[in-house]
Amino acid sequence: MIQNPILKGFNPDPSICRVGDDYYIAVSTFEWFPGVQIHHSKDLINWHLVSNPLKKVSQLDMKGNPDSGGVWAPALTYSDNKFWLIYSNVKSLSGAWKDVTNYLVTSDTIDGEWSEPVFMNGSGFDPSLFHDDDGRKWFVNMVWDQRSYNHSFYGIVLQEYDHNLQKLIGPEKIIFKGTHLALTEAPHLYRKDEYYYLITAEGGTKFEHAVTIARSKNIDGPYEVHPQNPILTSWPYLENPIQKSGHASIVETPDGEWYLAHLMGRPIHTDGSVLTQNRGYCPLGRETSIQKLYWEEDWPYVEGGNFPKEQVEAPNVKPITWEQDYPNIDDFDTEKLNHHFNTLRIPFNKELGTLSERDSHLRLFGRESLHSLFVQSLVARRWQSLNFTAGTKVTFDPDTFQQQAGLVCYYNTKNWTTVHITLNEEKGKVIDIMTCDRGNVKNPLGLNQIIILENVEYVYLKVDVTPKHYVFSYSFDGENFIKIPYKFDSYKLSDDYIQEDGFFTGAFVGIHCVDTSGKRKFADFDYFKYQEI
Repeated sequence: MIQNPILKGFNPDPSICRVGDDYYIAVSTFEWFPGVQIHHSKDLINWHLVSNPLKKVSQLDMKGNPDSGGVWAPALTYSDNKFWLIYSNVKSLSGAWKDVTNYLVTSDTIDGEWSEPVFMNGSGFDPSLFHDDDGRKWFVNMVWDQRSYNHSFYGIVLQEYDHNLQKLIGPEKIIFKGTHLALTEAPHLYRKDEYYYLITAEGGTKFEHAVTIARSKNIDGPYEVHPQNPILTSWPYLENPIQKSGHASIVETPDGEWYLAHLMGRPIHTDGSVLTQNRGYCPLGRETSIQKLYWEEDWPYVEGGNFPKEQVEAPNVKPITWEQDYPNIDDFDTEKLNHHFNTLRIPFNKELGTLSERDSHLRLFGRESLHSLFVQSLVARRWQSLNFTAGTKVTFDPDTFQQQAGLVCYYNTKNWTTVHITLNEEKGKVIDIMTCDRGNVKNPLGLNQIIILENVEYVYLKVDVTPKHYVFSYSFDGENFIKIPYKFDSYKLSDDYIQEDGFFTGAFVGIHCVDTSGKRKFADFDYFKYQEI
């Protein structure tokens, strides 16, 4: 059986494709670098991260991008003996406009070097490329309408792509205006037998999310909508542990079975949760699940009904379990960061830090604040469980209160909490906590900061996360940890709490170094630990 979710933690907008016996899913990364994560499976049960294709600024320039800007809804396909990856770089998402540019990169191998980007268009987001049986290629995306008297989701546009010319050619045509569910986005085209199938997401990317399919015998329409639209949603199913189901793509196995990969969320519930009709909050962000399809009268249906299931029948192949590619403790003894780590908006480079300056240490140079949209010296990984412990061992010698280095739980520039080493002018080197809640910054310890004695070289910092709270601890010997008596609400690091621009990602945990004095004071981290309980 497939146990959902298959991609835990922030892994939204899955684009699934098959090459031979290998399955791949590409997911959105928004402002996190490198851009796009591609996961690999042989059985649709067990998955591992195999590629981060957008590794260079020439492919993805996100400096200054807003929270939840950057890479939206990549689309991964395979044709002509190469992989094709379509993606957006969203530069603004508030106000009347969505400033977005859509690109194409290709690679002969999934984990190889990807090409420099080809500009496609900028009329809207969620682009996708379809390879027809006759060799022609077709590009679709939703069109954004900034006019106040129109719905901003204008429809799905189709245009031909010529790879020899490396540009879109011919007329543009709106082929689908959506259904009464509205907010029509996430188009993917498929062909089966005599029909073209257009799969879209509707209803918005929150709890009302849904998957719609329409079909036509002509690629440019007209498209008729599935008779039991939507084919997948969680909205009517209040008690289903899998919520927000939508934004899907489909794949056929070598044996002719069909599956649908879709984004979803697993909410936790708190007293008085009213912002989302008592549906709860999803600190793990939007994750990925799979449902099995069957066909009837040339229409696909989700087996067992149009709602998500936690367990789904797997293809008839021998399960293949991958070795864990993220160690519980990373000792920073390699030349490159483990690919489960991400940075914000820019790649990990000499601007931010190094793995070679000190043996088995990650050195981070103090850069801009945790509010910055430009250069943050922060290295983090996804929360993939609501029961885990994470920690680090750090040495840092600040010479001003403007310098700090430590451990951070982070959602975006306006929502985070950090425990760190800094300087108090009267007490000397101290441990402090800073929290940012919807942009409001506080130091809950006040003047009761924890003094670090002069003979202490390393400080051990730890966070224990549960569905309700996360709590920080510290130690000076690595064995005896003292809890700092402040509990922070886990649900606040979620889309559903933020409810403003910049709410498409998920909670991260990591290490950071800030120096707003401009001296770029460095901190050395001996390890980073992430252990699910």
